[in-house]
Amino acid sequence: QVQLVESGGGLVQPGGSLRLSCVASGAIFSIYTLGWYRQAPRKQRELVAVITSRSNTNYADSVKGRFTISRDNAKNTVYLQMNSLKPEDTAVYYCNAEYKDDLIATTYWGQGTQVTVSS
Repeated sequence: QVQLVESGGGLVQPGGSLRLSCVASGAIFSIYTLGWYRQAPRKQRELVAVITSRSNTNYADSVKGRFTISRDNAKNTVYLQMNSLKPEDTAVYYCNAEYKDDLIATTYWGQGTQVTVSS
């Protein structure tokens, strides 16, 4: 069983920055693809950014150039650096860990951390 614990959310003014962290326990962290998702009120959860076990990254078009995902396997931690934040970035941000091979497919979610961008 994998446990994911997010931190770093909060209230920030437009144009500001936040760094989210997600610490994982109970797994071989380095083999997982890790992602950040977000869900705004009355909207579906959407992918924000993902980083593979080989550190290949992919981003939603809405955050490209502003957000950066990274991982530190030694610390079992994945980060999301968010710069130039906009009010439309307001959402609950969730950490995700996923592993697939020919035999199994597993996915885990954190409990979420609130990010509010407002003046």
